[in-house]
Amino acid sequence: MGFLIIAIARILELAFTIYIFIVIARALISWVNPDPYNPIVRFLHNMTDPALYRLRRLMPFLQMGGLDLSPVALLLLLSVVQQLVVGFLYRLAA
Repeated sequence: MGFLIIAIARILELAFTIYIFIVIARALISWVNPDPYNPIVRFLHNMTDPALYRLRRLMPFLQMGGLDLSPVALLLLLSVVQQLVVGFLYRLAA
């Protein structure tokens, strides 16, 4: 049973890490004016817009003037949740 929980923890850790890199890529392309019809840009927007939209609705102060701090807040939230969930699963498997 412990090996199954460790496998689930590693898969979740990988999924969180991939999503964190997707959010970073989205933040980086927001600094330039990318083609909105580019498939990569559309993929990044489709993957991150739901989470960023909810975060912006919950905390409207994250958008100050022309600066949007919601990707930073999402990265912090993802990191904390990753540490809690994956850490809990590793401790559960031990």
